Amino acid sequence: MKTALITLSAEGLALLQKIRSFEPEADLYVHHAVTDLPTDAIPFSAVIPLTAEIFQRYRELVYAAPAGVVVRALAPVLQHKLSDPAVVVTDLHGRWMVSLLSGHEGGANDCALRLANLIGAEPVITTSSEALKRIIVGIGCRRGTSAERIMAAITEGVQLAGCRMEQVRLLASADLKADEKGLLEAASRLDIPLRIIPSDEIRHTARRFGHSDFVQAKVRLPAVAEPAALLAGRRTQLLLPKTIIQGVTVAVAQEGCLS
Repeated sequence: MKTALITLSAEGLALLQKIRSFEPEADLYVHHAVTDLPTDAIPFSAVIPLTAEIFQRYRELVYAAPAGVVVRALAPVLQHKLSDPAVVVTDLHGRWMVSLLSGHEGGANDCALRLANLIGAEPVITTSSEALKRIIVGIGCRRGTSAERIMAAITEGVQLAGCRMEQVRLLASADLKADEKGLLEAASRLDIPLRIIPSDEIRHTARRFGHSDFVQAKVRLPAVAEPAALLAGRRTQLLLPKTIIQGVTVAVAQEGCLS
């Protein structure tokens, strides 16, 4: 079972085609009123009967459509959190990637984060077990750094910040590290999602953080760990500024700070 991408509009089609460029195996469903459909797009006339038809045929349903429309389409077909597929909704501009249904059991939380990382959206995850976690660890590392060293640095950095690992909601790094094997493996082994921050967002943010001439020279970014930690969440504040541990740079931020 694979992923279905569904939209009612030309704007949604453009966004879903961007996602599909990374995940070409996904099926694309587009309302028949949209002109210039891709040759392999599957046209449909109404989203409610379409949803009923395909609901159990896919592991993930991703809608580029208003959330209210999607909720109405889902209502008649919902069964159980252990059997319903993951459902994710994004706005037409790709600003938000919302885990709407089957967050944990169905994998919608992971789907929302994966797709958000692909297109530079912000993942919106509201399951209580995740919402109560407020710690984000920003990470910068050299190419080829082992997962073991990254995990050790994360663990020590969290302790230095006066926090516990079970409080960590996200790991975060810049998009130039999106394919860093050791970082991906560390996130998987720690079972903590990895949020990827676009380089342009780091370059143009108004948030204050320490700049590094070395990092600027190496990767053309003012820094990685601190801005990644700050930008991966909302109302963030640094608890631990960038700290080098076993050659890995970590910074720890807390979400939900009022000042």
